[in-house]
Amino acid sequence: MSEILVIGGGAAGMMAAVAASKRGHHVVLLEKNEKLGKKVFITGKGRCNVTNAADIETLLANVCTNEKFLYSAFYGYDNQAVMDFLEQEGCPLKVERGDRVFPVSDHSSDVIAAFQRCLKKQNVDVRLNAEVKKLLWDEEPEKRVTGVVLKNGQTLMTDAVIVCTGGLSYPSTGSTGDGLRWAEETGHKVAECRPSLVPLETEEDWCRDLMGLSLKNVSLRMVCGKKELYREQGEMLFTHFGVSGPLVLTASCYLRSAQQGKKAKKEEAVKLYLDLKPALSEEQLDKRLLRDFEEQKNKQFKNALGGLFPSKLIPIMVMLSDIDGEKKVNEITREERRGFVMLMKNLPLTVTGTRTYAEAIITQGGVAVKDIDPSTMESKRMKNLYFAGEVLDLDAHTGGFNLQIAWSTGHLAGESVE
Repeated sequence: MSEILVIGGGAAGMMAAVAASKRGHHVVLLEKNEKLGKKVFITGKGRCNVTNAADIETLLANVCTNEKFLYSAFYGYDNQAVMDFLEQEGCPLKVERGDRVFPVSDHSSDVIAAFQRCLKKQNVDVRLNAEVKKLLWDEEPEKRVTGVVLKNGQTLMTDAVIVCTGGLSYPSTGSTGDGLRWAEETGHKVAECRPSLVPLETEEDWCRDLMGLSLKNVSLRMVCGKKELYREQGEMLFTHFGVSGPLVLTASCYLRSAQQGKKAKKEEAVKLYLDLKPALSEEQLDKRLLRDFEEQKNKQFKNALGGLFPSKLIPIMVMLSDIDGEKKVNEITREERRGFVMLMKNLPLTVTGTRTYAEAIITQGGVAVKDIDPSTMESKRMKNLYFAGEVLDLDAHTGGFNLQIAWSTGHLAGESVE
């Protein structure tokens, strides 16, 4: 029996502790907060989207960064294994739109409670308010982790350490980059971190006038120069600083490739283009507009758009169209009408940045996966040191995929530790 230290009592850490204890090891789970699963508790707006019920190919297709690294982890402990585990531990689940999986109760606390029951049953030594200050290791005969020093000065010796400290998003839950710092101290490369699955700030101040307006069934494209980074249809939200909502959060994942490409052309801005009527082609939309104008030919342009947009959006569309709002619709030229159709199909926004980690669902970047063995999650640079979850340079779209990364990598680390 080995003595195993798991640092971090979030999704990956709880799963790693369970898996290692089931292998017969004595496991100590160190959590710096006063309770386990603080970030799990707030995921899915407190409902906890535990995984996604899609097939593994779809799971992998929704991973944005280092998808191939996850093959062993995902195939070794997939979404069905996660669902079976939670249900066996007394947390019944349900599948909703988009194959998102939630507790039947809609309470994330039930997911955490299921893990707590299992940890207790497996005799895992859970220590709360136990903050790790640094790792200890030997250099000879090979670089090997030997223990940790806690913030209170206590030293704990161990046979292996699994680091599951998360990234930088939602720092109030304890994700303050500890594991990233230890990784660098122990000679690992850390890929540049940035907020992801995060609202976007825009240059256009008219977004502020639309604050709170949610648009459903619109299409969003993200473009940098001539390169299209992302295109999807769904729901978005205008805010006082720019845009948010499911479409925008997912689009934010692709900013990394825009920024990498910008090294060559720094002047190229990242643009968003909204198609407000994706179900209609430009020609069909022009005919629809012509029909609307025919029915209201004596109305002013600003008063003839009620059938096309929510009332809040109308003055903005009039302003951006460069058509005089007072103009009668029967006086609008063909060129003006065609220009308005183009505006509806390509409403432009200029991205100036993202919101902070405090509003980011996940962190993009982290411990470089080239330094980690994908079949065990063990460091290639230090013996008996493992990394799992968001501390790694892995991230995915919304919909339960990021938690699946945490469960799968945490389980693989716990299974592999010796």
